[in-house]
Amino acid sequence: MSLSELISGVEAHEMTLTVFNSESDAADTLREHFADRNLVVTEGNSLEGPQDYVVLSKGDEFLTAANLDEVLDPSLDTEPHFEAEGRKAILDHLDETMFTSYDARQMVSASREIEDRAWRVGAGQLHAGFQNVSIIESQLDVYEQLATRPNLDVHAYGYPDDAVPDHEGFTVHVERTDEIANSWFVVYDGAGVDSNKCALLAEEREPRQFYGFWTYGPDTVDWIIDHLTSTYGMVEPDDSVER
Repeated sequence: MSLSELISGVEAHEMTLTVFNSESDAADTLREHFADRNLVVTEGNSLEGPQDYVVLSKGDEFLTAANLDEVLDPSLDTEPHFEAEGRKAILDHLDETMFTSYDARQMVSASREIEDRAWRVGAGQLHAGFQNVSIIESQLDVYEQLATRPNLDVHAYGYPDDAVPDHEGFTVHVERTDEIANSWFVVYDGAGVDSNKCALLAEEREPRQFYGFWTYGPDTVDWIIDHLTSTYGMVEPDDSVER
């Protein structure tokens, strides 16, 4: 299985958010609130249920329920926050739901959260896919700083569109594959602690528009890292670039 196939697998497991017993335009509000997520919002009625509550399901599987006000709480947004403490259950269940049309700014913001966690823990493995080698140069300060953590093993991946920039402390994987050229990912193994594991994985389907998901799931994080380490080598080429 490839990274793209993993994304497609998440995409295929579409979730449904059903709002019950609401007299307002709650369904339309929820559709707008989750506009960038692969999520169907429907309306339902229950004679025995409370007013203004929502149910999240996947197929016939019930996942969680919450009060409508909780879901629409302005202090809670649908962007990734990899510090999971205090998150509402309904957002926890959405962490492996596809996001759509994220721009580069949103992707950088999500990436920074994972990089920050790796920095604070200071151990384990961090793997980051930049699509192209030329993009790595713009992030040298960040990744050389991360690499100063003596117990943190840092890896960057890119398609050889340019010479490998001079760098210290971390490994650059130069890979001439479509998977690397099209994928943006930041994956942290949590130094072996499941509660610290997190990942962002997306592919560029339109110019600078990214489709993918984030996850706190240790099994998914482990799979991505196993795929990267078993598929791509550790040797950096010289400065020549094949045109």
